[in-house]
Amino acid sequence: MDQLFNRKYIIQGLFIVIALILLGKLFYIQIISDKAFISAESNVLKKKFKFPARGAILDRNMKVIVQNEPVYDLMVIPNEVKEFDTVTLAAALEISVADARKFMRKAKAKSNYQATPFVKQISVQSYARLQEIMYRFPGFSTQDRTIRHYPDSIAGQLFGYVKEVDSADIAKSEGFYKPSDYKGKSGLERSYEEVLRGEKGVVNTIYDVHNTPQGSYADGKYDINAVSGERLISGIDITVQKLGEQLMTNKVGAIVAIEPSTGEVLAFVSSPGYDPNLLVGRSQGNNYMSIIGNPYKPSIVRPIQGKYPPGSSFKPIDALLGLQEGVIDENTTFNCPGYYMAGNHKVKCEHVDGNISMRRGIARSCNTYFCHVFQKLITKNGMKNQRQTYQEWRDKIAKFGFGQTLDIDLPFEKQGYFYNADHYDKIYGKRWGYTTVISQAIGQGEITATPLQIANAMAIIANRGYYIKPHIIRTIGDKIKKEYVNKNYVGVDNKYFEPVIDGMQDCVNSSWGTATLSRIPDILMCGKTGTVQNPHGKNHSVFIGFAPRDNPKIAIAVIVENAGYGSTYAAPIASYMVEKYIKGNVSGARAAQVEWMKNQNLLPPLVDNKTKKANLIKADSLSIKKLDSIKRTKDSLKIKAAGSKKLQSVKLVEEQKILNGKK
Repeated sequence: MDQLFNRKYIIQGLFIVIALILLGKLFYIQIISDKAFISAESNVLKKKFKFPARGAILDRNMKVIVQNEPVYDLMVIPNEVKEFDTVTLAAALEISVADARKFMRKAKAKSNYQATPFVKQISVQSYARLQEIMYRFPGFSTQDRTIRHYPDSIAGQLFGYVKEVDSADIAKSEGFYKPSDYKGKSGLERSYEEVLRGEKGVVNTIYDVHNTPQGSYADGKYDINAVSGERLISGIDITVQKLGEQLMTNKVGAIVAIEPSTGEVLAFVSSPGYDPNLLVGRSQGNNYMSIIGNPYKPSIVRPIQGKYPPGSSFKPIDALLGLQEGVIDENTTFNCPGYYMAGNHKVKCEHVDGNISMRRGIARSCNTYFCHVFQKLITKNGMKNQRQTYQEWRDKIAKFGFGQTLDIDLPFEKQGYFYNADHYDKIYGKRWGYTTVISQAIGQGEITATPLQIANAMAIIANRGYYIKPHIIRTIGDKIKKEYVNKNYVGVDNKYFEPVIDGMQDCVNSSWGTATLSRIPDILMCGKTGTVQNPHGKNHSVFIGFAPRDNPKIAIAVIVENAGYGSTYAAPIASYMVEKYIKGNVSGARAAQVEWMKNQNLLPPLVDNKTKKANLIKADSLSIKKLDSIKRTKDSLKIKAAGSKKLQSVKLVEEQKILNGKK
C-alpha cells in the first residue's frame, strides 16, 4: 500500500515538473524573448516605416531656401544574413572592409532579429550601385528617407540642423520618436520641429516561410501613408541675406533687418557664419566639432545671443523719453564744451559743439547733450527721489524691448541685462544717483542688448511708437499666427517722434552728420551711428537706421566688432543692404564700394593665453595695431574712392606703407 502511495506522488510530481517546464518555456518565448514572435511575424507580416519629407522653407519671394534630398539607409537583419562578399559590399558603399565588419557587429549587438541600420544616409549614386547587387546579400534591405539641403549654403545659425534622436529625445516624445529617427536640434529646424517633421507611414507586406515577399497585406487596407511636413514661408529676403553675409566676411558681428509694418525679419546675419550643409550627412559629427572649436565662435547666434552696449544708438530713445516726460522740447539747447561733468567724473564728447539743440545733438551724436537730458529725466522728481525716478525711467525704456527677450521664433534667445534700482542698491546702498549711472545716458555701462533688440527699437521709431513681435516665419502652411499682427505700443506719443527722426535724417543726409557714408541715392534714410566701448580691444562699430523716412520698408541694425567708428563700417554696410532691398541692386560707384567692403578683414587677432601674444591670422597680414593707426578720414576716403582706379592705387600705396611700418 505504501508502495502504491509513493508511486502516485512520484507520477504527480513528474507531471508537475513537466508542466512547470512547459509553462516556463512558454513564458520565456512569449514574455522574455522576442525571437519566436518576430520570427512568426516575419513569416507572415512585416511592417516597414515610410519616412515623410520634412516641410520646405521658402523666403518672402517664394524661393525655396531649405529643401530635401533623397538618401537611403541600408538595413540588416543579422539572423537572415548568409555568408557574403564583404569586399564587394564595402566597395559599393564606399567604406572599408574593416568598417563593414564593425557595422555588422554593432547591428548584431542591437538585435539579431530586427532590422537595424547598417550604413545610414547612402547617396543616390551608392544606392544605384547597390540595387544591381542586392540579390547577392540576403538579410539586407534599403530604407528610403530624405535629408536637408540648403541650396544657397548660407544662414547656418538661422536654419539650424537636424540630427538623429538620442535616448532623451525618445523618452520625451511620448512614443513619437524611435531609434534612427531625426529631429531639428537648433534654429528654425528646432523651433518648428512639430510642423516640419510630418507623420510616418507604414507599409504591411506578407512574407512566406522562405522570407519571400508575397504582396501587400489585405491589399493595403491597413497601410498608412506618410504625411509630409508643413511648408513654412519666411519673411527672409534671401538676396539681402546673402549680401549681408558677403559684407560680413572676415568680420565678427551681426546684422538684423526688420520690416517695421509687419515685424518680419528680412535678414538675420551672424558672422562668422557657416554653411548649413556641413551639418548634413555622414560627416556631420566631424564638421560640428570643427565649428564648435573655431576660435571666432561661429556657433554663437549673435543676432539673439550677442550682448552689446547699444552705445550712441540709444540716444534717440532717451530723446523720446525726454520729450514725453516734458523735461526738454525740440528747441532745448545745452552747452557742449567737449565734455560733461557728472560730479567729479568727466564724460568726454567727440566734439566741442557749443550751444546745441536736440536735432543737431542727435545728428552730431553729442554725448554732452544726452547726459544733460538724462540728468533732467532722473532728477525731475527732486534729488531725493532719484532712485524711484530711475526705476520709472528704466521701466519705460524696457517697453522698447531692452532687458527682456522679444520671444522671436528661434531657440536660445538672450535678453541682455538692464539693471534696476534694486540692483544698484545692492552695490551702492541708498547713496547713488544719476551721476553714478550717467553712462547709461549714452548707451554704455550697465545695459546690453542683442542686435535683434536694437533693430526692434529702430522699427519702433520707424512706426512712430509701436512694434509687431519680430519673427522669422510669416505663415505655417496658409496660417498666420495671431501674435504677429498685434501692435505693442511703447507709451510715447506719436508727435514726439518727428523731431527725433529729423535728427536721425540729418545724421545721414546733412554735412555735419556722423553717418554721411550711409547716404543712398534717391532714398531718404534716417539713422544713428554708435561707437561702442570695448574693454577687450578696439571699439565696436554700430549703426541703426530705417528707410525711407515716410512709409518705412526696412529697419536695420549693424554691429561690427573691433571696427572702430560706426560711420566707417557699420553705416555703409547698412546702406548697401537697404539699397539692395528697396531698389533690388546697389548701383553706380557704390557697387565698387560693396566689393571693397567684402574684402576688408577685421577679424581680431587670436591671443595665445600662455604667452599672451597675439597670433595674427588675418588674410591680409595687416597688424591690428597698425590698422588702428589709420585715421577715420582715411577709411572714409577708401570707401568713397572704391571704383576709381586712381584712388584705388592710392589705397594700395597706403596699405604698402602700413606693411613697411611707415604709418
